[in-house]
Amino acid sequence: MSTPPQPRPEPVATNAFERASLPATRFLAGLPPFVPVLLVFALVVLGGFLGSWGAIPLGVVVLFLAWMLALSWPRLRPSERLMRVAVIALVLALTVAKAIPR
Repeated sequence: MSTPPQPRPEPVATNAFERASLPATRFLAGLPPFVPVLLVFALVVLGGFLGSWGAIPLGVVVLFLAWMLALSWPRLRPSERLMRVAVIALVLALTVAKAIPR
């Protein structure tokens, strides 16, 4: 038989930035894991359909991903850091492309 799923650990703050982010990380930790993923996906799709106004939801995604990267930076290996920075750069490029139409 399989073991029951373990609850996710409570977020722990080790510096001022993490302490300031603790209420939001506790809220996110309390959500089902698919909710933040679906929210980010929905904002990216919405940003794709809104024309130049699509830069707003895409900018929110960039800020959220950058915040998550800053929180996890000390615990990531260099390859993981590079992948996450690349994703943020890609979404940032889409945001700039939406904000500055031809």
